[in-house]
Amino acid sequence: MSFIHETAVVDEGCLIGNNVKIWHFSHVMKGACIGDNCNIGQNVVVSPNVRIGNNVKIQNNVSVYTGVICEDDVFLGPSMVFTNVINPRSFVDRKSEFRSTMVRKGASIGANATVVCGVEIGAYAMIGAGTVVTKDVKPFALMVGNPGKQIGWVSEYGHRLSFDASGRAVCPETQSVYELKNDFVTKIG
Repeated sequence: MSFIHETAVVDEGCLIGNNVKIWHFSHVMKGACIGDNCNIGQNVVVSPNVRIGNNVKIQNNVSVYTGVICEDDVFLGPSMVFTNVINPRSFVDRKSEFRSTMVRKGASIGANATVVCGVEIGAYAMIGAGTVVTKDVKPFALMVGNPGKQIGWVSEYGHRLSFDASGRAVCPETQSVYELKNDFVTKIG
């Protein structure tokens, strides 16, 4: 059973999964699909045809525009921003030019970050607060700054990884092992 606050608006034609919470003054628009166990914070807009996976947390004041797909376990921090047109003008209708943005499983996007449309954020990547993402982000990458630059790697649990001479690192929380090879990280155990 899901919870929809009395001030929230959920348009007809949406698919809302089980155990979803939609909080104050949020709006889920026609054609949006939200998976199970999601938390949609206060003052959030989920635009038409957006796809949200399971266990996604969308914090307050986020607009998820048409063209955005968030896979399972994604975290969208407070007031982060997606775009969907690369060169918007109020007097030019460019809805046919929306660019898709993919946020892969387990990725986290920090507060006040901006994601320019047309990029893919890799699985378990971590985008620091205030970062401006203008290009694709590798899985497990740690990105900060404007424009966003990769400054390291993180584990599935969000811990900074330190690789040894053989290209191996261990998550301090889970003891999972990661390998860095050809500038890509994979979890190997």
